[in-house]
Amino acid sequence: MYPPSIKTTCPYCGVGCGIEATVIDAERHIVGIKGDAQHPSNFGRLCSKGTTLGDTVSLENRLLYPEINGRRCDWDSALNHVAEKFSHIIAEHGPDAVAFYVSGQLLTEDYYVANKLMKGFIGSANIDTNSRLCMSSAVVGYKRAFGADAVPCNYEDLEQTDLIVLVGSNTAWCHPIAFQRMRRAKEQNPGLKIVVIDPRATSTCDIADLHLPIKPGMDGLLFNGLLAYLAETESLNQDFIDNHCEGFAESLAMARASAGDFDQLLAGCGLAAADLAQLFVWFASSNKVVTVYSQGINQSSSGSDKCNAIINCHLATGKIGKPGCGPFSFTGQPNAMGGREVGGLANMLAAHMDLENPEHVDRVGRFWGSQRIANRQGLKAVELFDAIADGTVKAVWIIATNPVVSMPDADKVKRALQQCDFVVVSDCIARTDTVELAHVKLPAVGWSEKDGTVTNLERRISRQRPLFAPAGEARPDWWIISQVARRMGFAGFGYQSSADIFREHAALSGFENDAEHELRDFDISAYADIDQDRFDSLQPVQWPVTAAASGGTARLFGDGRFYTNSGKARFIAVGPRGPLFPVDAEYPFTLNTGRLRDQWHTMTRTGLAAKLNSHRPEPTVEIHPEDAFRLRLQPAGLALLTSRWGNMLARVDITLSQQPGNLFVPMHWSGQLSSRGRVGALVNPVVDSLSGQPESKQTPVTIEPWPAAWQALVLSRQALDIDGCEYQVKIKGDGFWRYQLAGRAAIDDLPHWSRNIMAGGRQDQDNCLEYRDIEAGDYRLAQLDDQCLSACVFISAKAVLPDPGWLGSLFAKPGLNRRERLSLLSGLPPQGEQDVGRTVCSCFNVGENTILNAIKTRNLNSVAGIGECLSAGTGCGSCLPELKSLLPKACQTLVEG
Repeated sequence: MYPPSIKTTCPYCGVGCGIEATVIDAERHIVGIKGDAQHPSNFGRLCSKGTTLGDTVSLENRLLYPEINGRRCDWDSALNHVAEKFSHIIAEHGPDAVAFYVSGQLLTEDYYVANKLMKGFIGSANIDTNSRLCMSSAVVGYKRAFGADAVPCNYEDLEQTDLIVLVGSNTAWCHPIAFQRMRRAKEQNPGLKIVVIDPRATSTCDIADLHLPIKPGMDGLLFNGLLAYLAETESLNQDFIDNHCEGFAESLAMARASAGDFDQLLAGCGLAAADLAQLFVWFASSNKVVTVYSQGINQSSSGSDKCNAIINCHLATGKIGKPGCGPFSFTGQPNAMGGREVGGLANMLAAHMDLENPEHVDRVGRFWGSQRIANRQGLKAVELFDAIADGTVKAVWIIATNPVVSMPDADKVKRALQQCDFVVVSDCIARTDTVELAHVKLPAVGWSEKDGTVTNLERRISRQRPLFAPAGEARPDWWIISQVARRMGFAGFGYQSSADIFREHAALSGFENDAEHELRDFDISAYADIDQDRFDSLQPVQWPVTAAASGGTARLFGDGRFYTNSGKARFIAVGPRGPLFPVDAEYPFTLNTGRLRDQWHTMTRTGLAAKLNSHRPEPTVEIHPEDAFRLRLQPAGLALLTSRWGNMLARVDITLSQQPGNLFVPMHWSGQLSSRGRVGALVNPVVDSLSGQPESKQTPVTIEPWPAAWQALVLSRQALDIDGCEYQVKIKGDGFWRYQLAGRAAIDDLPHWSRNIMAGGRQDQDNCLEYRDIEAGDYRLAQLDDQCLSACVFISAKAVLPDPGWLGSLFAKPGLNRRERLSLLSGLPPQGEQDVGRTVCSCFNVGENTILNAIKTRNLNSVAGIGECLSAGTGCGSCLPELKSLLPKACQTLVEG
């Protein structure tokens, strides 16, 4: 009999899906995962990543014990060492000589204690977060317009609206469950219009009535044009503007000056007249509009202005504060919102108060009982690592993030940490590009062991509950930080549980938050006296949560009052501008970066789930066919990408989804899994002057073929140490490891090289099958143990390598039969059997060849038919656009056959 299920929250994107987990075997960390049917964020649905969480909770690659300089130690030694080093540096160089770099992966309670220690007691605001890379421009946009970092919308608005405008958001892959909510809303209401504004034709376009392939970076110009159009066509809500807003005249004048001429607007945006006019007509004529925006807007040197250009259009039409309306920032991480609540950014104070407001500084100081509250902005992420590089910051504590991979100009970040006097890393993962550079490693609990709260992108607070006891000697991040604080001599860190911290966090949110002092947006004071039992049973709720609104608040600004001094929303005059670094003759391509459907951040968690690794198993670069033809780039060939800041290698993906002159590369590949696949090394470090958010979507680069003398595919039951390959990618399969290798220098002795890299370097020829054509540069070797496949190597001078689908399936077999052994070195299944091909549906592990075969043999003519036959597409639904694209492909194959 399985134990009762535990309700917790997914640790991936900002949607905040509820999970129902059933622990099957606590000792072996086996757990069943399904969606929580009662959770209002997902109502039981999970994406491919959430569905496979049970595959990621083992102790594989876990950091389990503290270490100092690579040697295991006890907790007291590690904590004392950290406290002494930080205290010494602060005493000698001042509080600004130390810094914290934290993460949207932290629980709110972890975030709160880290922020309290740095800003409240060390006395520096040098604490920033990887959320800086994600949504800090959205924060600036909201604060400038509303006077507070207050997201006005919720998911129900997506179902109640007349028009959804998705701008800079590949929602289908980055927020899959929210995307499925939009899909179902459109199915139930055919009158709902959906517009996608994106340089790429992404999977999100699958539900779009209109796709506007805008020039990269020109979104601010488009929304200025929309504002000018709304005024020109008398589509304004003048009553709302007059009574609830200020600054309209200046914003309209700027919009008319920059985008009032329609022909110039078309040229600047690179769009067709009919398409842009249709968007404008739909926005003006729809009673209810939701604009969803994400990293394509935020990750820009003018991201803050773009956010306000969008908000301006909603204020001008009064489409805010009511069902089905509003500017809706889609946050990337599971608790970036919680970090904003506690002041996790270097320019914020706790409980949505401001560092540079003396009244706020005094208020927080009195609440915390500290005279050392920071009163000016600290170093934002890019500035922080620059300060480490130049020696200004001499000690840094990095918590739950991997900046050596995720930061722009990532090679500089790596060099900075290599030369830093003192680097502390708290993480649950033993080997990451960043952990490897730590002087002190502190083992933190992982997702399945955490106990606390997170806040999703619609302001909904949910509980994250532990499934297992902490592994090894891992401890909660809040405990680790509190212990260091106490050893540094600071009072106020005697927490015994996450409930203690949440209670204090709630009390601070309501402290002097009233008409007598100041009304602030973030208020969860209804929980200021919460006890452990209430905390344990806390249900998902949207803040504010007060005595007057004990059930939470669905949407904001319904009364037309905002959190500015005047109580009115502010229009912001926006002067649109393109990327700071435009393309030129030397770097003629615009590089865009972003997420894949089945991966998350730097793959430290998703990389453990074999199901998630086969959809896109290598770093790829998407390029338009015209550019590929002109540059002689071959499909699935290797290419070298170079910017002013670094270079990388990637597999070529020729696709019409890209515009000519544009490239797209996924952000996920680290040095642990790919020798030269870190796209962060190329990304320019330019930031928005207001938000500090990097311009990760527009970096000028060049691309050229990378001529390999040989390429290889290696599959092995055991992980291998392979040295000396210029191109190497490693991913986990189901019972095996997969390596894609390539080099420009010829291998002198193919048999010797192949046998040497196999597991253990075994040389027993009796257990090997071998094919060699040395003159042609082809060599194949397979190693068997008791008729079970142990490893195989395929090398080709012409890049003719087998698809690993069927070969990978052999590792699950208890033994190979004669037909399989005879076919092994061909890389093809025996006659009558099928290679399932590249995975399309990760939820049900359905391959492309299986789908194509079913379409042809069973005369399937719809995605629904594929789902009924194979279950593909019936899980999270993220693969539905790809399934749709396979229908004509199968028909074409049938005609050609």
